[in-house]
Amino acid sequence: MGVETERRGRVLIVSMQRAEKRNAIDRELADAIDGALNTLEDDPELWVGVLTGTAGVFSAGTDLRQPASPATERGGEYGVIRRPRVKPLIVAVEGYALGGGMEIVLAADLVVASTTAQFGLPEVSRGVIPTCGGLFRTARALPLNIAKELLLTGDPLTAERAERLGLVNRLTEPGRALDEAVALADRICLNAPISARQSLWALSQTVQADDAAGWDATAAATKAVGATEDTREGVRAFFEKRAPQWLAR
Repeated sequence: MGVETERRGRVLIVSMQRAEKRNAIDRELADAIDGALNTLEDDPELWVGVLTGTAGVFSAGTDLRQPASPATERGGEYGVIRRPRVKPLIVAVEGYALGGGMEIVLAADLVVASTTAQFGLPEVSRGVIPTCGGLFRTARALPLNIAKELLLTGDPLTAERAERLGLVNRLTEPGRALDEAVALADRICLNAPISARQSLWALSQTVQADDAAGWDATAAATKAVGATEDTREGVRAFFEKRAPQWLAR
């Protein structure tokens, strides 16, 4: 199915619909996200987007059966990671946002999460690294030492801790993240849309000025890790549901 979309006034809600695979992103889902966000950007009647998952999970990131994170022409990985956006995008998170799911969160503008949400970058536990912006965007959204903790341990952040640290804008009861995200989107829509977009654009020019260096460093690190035996072992162990045996080579 890919995604479901719903218009509520000037807000477009995009819901990932691959719950049986924890909304892990394959080619079909990436293309569906891309199409929905193209609609958001291209339709003048839409002013704000909300991207969410299903009731129990936001996204587990790339489907590891894919040879690489599926990308699109306009959006980059998952149809969203490298997208040059004008309109604000809010994520509404219930359950896990791990790996690429966390990197989608980092690519958005605002984060609404229920107390069931958990955010993490577990790639090191599988012998790989974050390739969709997590290596440099985590340290923008969180204190540097917390970013290092996520990258080095692979352990998740609870929603409560993520709010205290400033990653989460609004914390809700379970099942309420989407409603609160839409309420936040409606609040944004009370303001002049061009003013909001230009404010967001101006901020992004400063914050994202070093993206090119971040992507270059990510590519170099990915190449170095991808050539190791540990990467192959980590992926095998994940599919075989066992602890990996690291060789450090």
